[in-house]
Amino acid sequence: MKKLETASATLAMILVAAPAFAVDTAKVYDSGILILIFLGICALFVVSQLIPAFIILFGAIKGLFQHSDKGDMAAEEAGKKHRR
Repeated sequence: MKKLETASATLAMILVAAPAFAVDTAKVYDSGILILIFLGICALFVVSQLIPAFIILFGAIKGLFQHSDKGDMAAEEAGKKHRR
């Protein structure tokens, strides 16, 4: 009896949810050429702003992981001046 109730409840939920899966695909794309040109120009602006951002990001990451002796030498010079 419990299995019949579970099966009928499951079937009822599926039947209620079935209209949600129905999609009208008759009108897929109906924009004009001007909309495509506008979106293309917007995409060009975005990409042109990302290129310098990535160059700066990679330069900063490279600078973080690059060994530098200049900082050590500057610290030694500062120590020598302080001792005098």
